Amino acid sequence: MPEEQERIEYLIKQKKTFSPSKGFRDNAIVRDESIYKRAKRSPEAFWESFAKELHWYRKWKRVLDWKLPHSKWFVGGKMNVSYNCIDRHIDSPRRNKAAIIWEGELGETSILTYWDLYREVNKFANVLKDLGIEKGDRVTIYLPMIPELPIAMLACARIGAPHNVVFGGFSAESLTSRINDSKSTLLITADGGYRKGSVVALKKNADEALTDTPTIRNVVVVKRVGDKESVSMKKGRDLWWHDLMKYAPPYCDPEKMDSEDLLYILYTSGTTGKPKGIVHTTGGFLTGVYATFKLVFDIREEDTYWCTADIGWVTGHSYVVYGPLANGATTLMYEGAPKYPDIGRFWSIVEKYGVTVFYTAPTAIRSYMRWGDEYLNKYNLSTLRLLGSVGEPINPEAWMWYYVNIGKKRCPIVDTWWQTETGMILITPLPGVTKLKPGSATFPFPGIDVDVVDENGKSIKEGTGYLVIKNPWPAMLRTIYGDPKRYVEEYWSRFPNMYFTGDWANKDKDGYLWILGRVDDVMNVAGHRISTMEVESALVDHHSVAEAAVIGKSDELKGQSIVAFTSLKEGIKSDSKLLDELKQHVVKKIGAIARPDSIIFTVELPKTRSGKIMRRLLRDIAEGRVLGDTTTLADPEVVKQLKDKYGHKEM
Repeated sequence: MPEEQERIEYLIKQKKTFSPSKGFRDNAIVRDESIYKRAKRSPEAFWESFAKELHWYRKWKRVLDWKLPHSKWFVGGKMNVSYNCIDRHIDSPRRNKAAIIWEGELGETSILTYWDLYREVNKFANVLKDLGIEKGDRVTIYLPMIPELPIAMLACARIGAPHNVVFGGFSAESLTSRINDSKSTLLITADGGYRKGSVVALKKNADEALTDTPTIRNVVVVKRVGDKESVSMKKGRDLWWHDLMKYAPPYCDPEKMDSEDLLYILYTSGTTGKPKGIVHTTGGFLTGVYATFKLVFDIREEDTYWCTADIGWVTGHSYVVYGPLANGATTLMYEGAPKYPDIGRFWSIVEKYGVTVFYTAPTAIRSYMRWGDEYLNKYNLSTLRLLGSVGEPINPEAWMWYYVNIGKKRCPIVDTWWQTETGMILITPLPGVTKLKPGSATFPFPGIDVDVVDENGKSIKEGTGYLVIKNPWPAMLRTIYGDPKRYVEEYWSRFPNMYFTGDWANKDKDGYLWILGRVDDVMNVAGHRISTMEVESALVDHHSVAEAAVIGKSDELKGQSIVAFTSLKEGIKSDSKLLDELKQHVVKKIGAIARPDSIIFTVELPKTRSGKIMRRLLRDIAEGRVLGDTTTLADPEVVKQLKDKYGHKEM
């Protein structure tokens, strides 16, 4: 076993903590823990201090109006999100600072300064107005990761038209449902986009979706792929972005928006039923993402920040677009896949642009672990000073690999927990202050009252329970669009006076929080609750395993049996000896009750384009059910091969 791997395993077993270096702490925005006391003493005053750093046309009368489960923040205040993200910076030295650095999958590059972004957003805001879009009209955006996406979002915010961004990997049917639920009157799309060198036919998908969308009046189309994808343009409905922008006036007056006016709707899947349209409003959302971006990423004027998330997800909304731009930061966008044209793509981009703050998903980190670290020596990663993790719990082994191989043991890691519904990061280290434990999201952000409770809603001093939030926070969802009853039922009915996150968590003896995954990702095996995340971490702890996804399969005797889908590191061969070894390894790490009944070896696990493992599809395979929606998969062939190989067999 390599010496470095032995060291990593030793550190994990020792439960070692990692403190920020003196150099990092001395230069950090937050350098001591007094901020937690200040925020706890007066949460409203704490959040108000950040709101005061933004531009308001009219100051609020009250910071918070809380009538559980409904909150209003900065009541009576008037602001414009677009103004705060752009106009506020152009009369300063930031005017000619890079706002957005964009790299296309084929290697194209574009840099928009704050002045460039200001000009483009103003012009497109006027385009929207010319198309009859007014304050309150919903606009659906179905674009790849290109600069026109944040430009369109900011233009919508400028005129007060709530946007509904739909991830470019969603199917026509998914697009139809989101357009119809939001009753959008305009669709913004592209002729196509790129994914692993191939063209994704977005306009064709859009045309199919639009056969049953009665509220849509116009479609604006960005020319991204040109002659590589022939598109049909419906006369009177479809219009080219570049034609509309050619003669658009260069300035559009920002709409003075009430703090509680709708900023955007973003749809997130529930365990059952149709997707939920999560509603985020203006003043509270911007204050929340402004504050968390500033403190969690310890952002500095000279930073080049890269969040690898697609803007079609909430991480892209909060921490690719609104949080960074409200802070006057330089935010990097990349259109393509992490291993196209080769597995060094992420690190070549870090080197090329001198990225200093890097925020990505554990799935991506584990993929790079699997591919080995030989290629890392090709790239200079010395500009990195802070690393982040988002999207799902990160296992300690991946955390350590990230810390040692990417951060070179000098970059703190901010492992963040939050949701589409929360709008902003709620659990996270503060990099200049927090002692880090690999695999733990550590503590709530200042001003956030998070707890772990038992079945009866009673706080657990130490151990595993339900993750809840006990006080309102600025960027919290206000409702589910068009379905206020579902909002109450989904989030506020499980425990009185508490927001139920739907997640399990463990609180250790030091108060550190360890996210264990969704409640519906917790298996009941012979009356014992076992976290799929816990079994996955045990499997990945084995030196032969690159990734693992664990699901519970119905079992007449035990309630559920444990099935693990496992991919191995390069050069490792699967055989019955290794299978038995892995089962025994889980027993050793957790106990006999957690021994997997079946371990399925697979070269790849089915993942969405944003990098999340589709455990729902693995359950379908294990249960022998018809596969659910596969439109968001990065590679549908992976799940097809698993289905063909194992779907008809007894596991």
